[in-house]
Amino acid sequence: MFTGIVEELGEVIAVETLDDACRFRLRGPVVTQGAKHGDSIAVNGVCLTVVEHEGDEFTADVMAETLKRSSLGALAVGSRVNLERPTAVGDRLGGHIVQGHVDGTGEILDRTPSEHWEIVKISLPADLSRYVVEKGSVTVDGISLTVVDAGRDHFTVSLIPTTLALTTLGIKKPGDPVNLEVDVIAKYVERMLGDRVAGEEVTR
Repeated sequence: MFTGIVEELGEVIAVETLDDACRFRLRGPVVTQGAKHGDSIAVNGVCLTVVEHEGDEFTADVMAETLKRSSLGALAVGSRVNLERPTAVGDRLGGHIVQGHVDGTGEILDRTPSEHWEIVKISLPADLSRYVVEKGSVTVDGISLTVVDAGRDHFTVSLIPTTLALTTLGIKKPGDPVNLEVDVIAKYVERMLGDRVAGEEVTR
């Protein structure tokens, strides 16, 4: 489990395209501290498994399903990525519960800068819109954010200078894709209520 608090901006230093997958080599001095084979590291919000680790670099394999459902397929050598290690039991939950299981992708639609923050408008797939609510939590490229405004096909977030400086959202431009993970609690509530309604219909 992750919290959506990005630990560092890493960099893609090699990309190997396989028949039905892709292997990335990434640099991240912070997240590789104590890393070992089999550990999990979130890359732009996608939970990946460390295959090899040497110095401040690690490799991770990405299967076709993940490439299809996320924006990782758009990464190239030199791309900057948000990196986060899993939260440890007993640590503070600084953001919200993030699984690293991307639900879909959106696109940066617009950026509106102001003196102390920046409003970013992001497109929202129709099948995810019911999970995104005003003042609720959403994960964008692995970053835990609070929704400012939620529309049918978009939402906005307000970014403080720290987020702009330390994550990919500081350099993303309109048209760039982003990974989205909605609040898992909302999905569980929907499932439980759906089962309950279905059960009531059966007993009628």
